[in-house]
Amino acid sequence: MATTADIRMGLTIKLGDELYQVVDFGQNKTARAAAKVWAKLKSVETGKTIEHTWNSGDTIYPVRIEKKPCQFLYKDDTAYYFMDNTTYEQIALNEAQVDRPEFYKEGQECFILINTENDQPISVELPDKIVLRVTYTEPGLKGDTATRAMKPATVETGATVMVPLFVDNDELIRVDTRTGEYVERVKA
Repeated sequence: MATTADIRMGLTIKLGDELYQVVDFGQNKTARAAAKVWAKLKSVETGKTIEHTWNSGDTIYPVRIEKKPCQFLYKDDTAYYFMDNTTYEQIALNEAQVDRPEFYKEGQECFILINTENDQPISVELPDKIVLRVTYTEPGLKGDTATRAMKPATVETGATVMVPLFVDNDELIRVDTRTGEYVERVKA
């Protein structure tokens, strides 16, 4: 067991019968009343976001989560399929359990989060930055770089990323998976 002082970003807690991951949190102090701790929580099963408030010092129930390396295999109408890199076991997850599904390509390395209490997969996460190939983008106009002008580009997974004007078709770019933003061009 832990108290509200142990809340941090990314912590998975049990609230009622559901598991939630802390997306944001803060503390409200008033002159006369006791401090309150609030948190924005994302449901692990459904992806629904709620806000919850505790009195400072209240007990919370964190869940121990294990992060295992895995590989994305394929997607069909019902689920996303991953392979555990250590046991070669296939794991199927629904779309609500997949973080940033628009950035997954076959063979993509990622991490699966497993609840250690019942050995059930909770969700899957991409690394912070991944390399993707640009499949289509409009040609940029030469000399139009006085401001940080951006244009839309479609990458190999079908996602659209805003890139600088100098990026062309068939170039490799690094994308931040947390924000979905362009980071840099990658030399092949």
